[in-house]
Amino acid sequence: MLPATFKLCAAISYRHLRNMTGLRRQAAVTISQELSKFACHSTGPSTWINQVRRRSSLLSSRLEEKPFSEMEMSYVKQGEEALQKSLSILGDQDGWKTETVVDNGDKVLSKVLPDVGKVFRLEVVVDQPLDAVYSELVDNMEQMGDWNPNVKEVKILQKIGKDTVITHEKAAATPGNIVGPRDFVSVRCSKRRGSTCVLAGMSTKYGAMPEQEGFIRAENGPTCMILRPLPGSPSQTKLTWLLSIDLKGWLPKTIINQVLSQTQVDFANHLRERLARTVALNC
Repeated sequence: MLPATFKLCAAISYRHLRNMTGLRRQAAVTISQELSKFACHSTGPSTWINQVRRRSSLLSSRLEEKPFSEMEMSYVKQGEEALQKSLSILGDQDGWKTETVVDNGDKVLSKVLPDVGKVFRLEVVVDQPLDAVYSELVDNMEQMGDWNPNVKEVKILQKIGKDTVITHEKAAATPGNIVGPRDFVSVRCSKRRGSTCVLAGMSTKYGAMPEQEGFIRAENGPTCMILRPLPGSPSQTKLTWLLSIDLKGWLPKTIINQVLSQTQVDFANHLRERLARTVALNC
């Protein structure tokens, strides 16, 4: 049902633009029903998925009343597809293996999926409320290069409605240039319902951003961050980050796995430092 629904969203012709709002609502309802089935049949705990679904569904958030073009709708569809795939992966608790456990409790897990490859899952607790974390990761995403040494630049290329953006990200070279500069063109979908936030994305094609000299165009996705208050401690945020990346080029898998898991651990530390500095400046 989901593939047919996404096709419906993406393939609306010009003569149907006047009815597009109704079609989007119909598609969102259908996707919400699919999420309901998923939450009921998933193995392991999925409380946060149920919470998202109860808040009138992640994928049925209010889209702009202004009709989107076919190309814009295709990007919206890609973002929502990345979100749905990510929720499906994170909802399956089986098969995860521990990659790294840090003294502060941060941990990275991994599993291999037949149609995706190896994915990584970071689980951390940040000592800042959800609003502060959400603002840094969504509202201020273009400033990520200021505080994360693994990121050289994040630039928003296009905004589509309230929830979808196209971005260009430049990753910094690793120490010793073990992994050279990579860049990504991604569609990102951010959904916030109540106390749960989901930030999902995947690589996409964008004609105005061809491959850049000096960078290898890598691919990511489905990727997703889940933010929700730590139970019993609303001043802290539980962050779960699903990472799936194809770095391209000729790189041994052992190096790739080591780099990606370490990148997630470093990200958590840099995010904490950024948030602590922001709080100090606002005091």
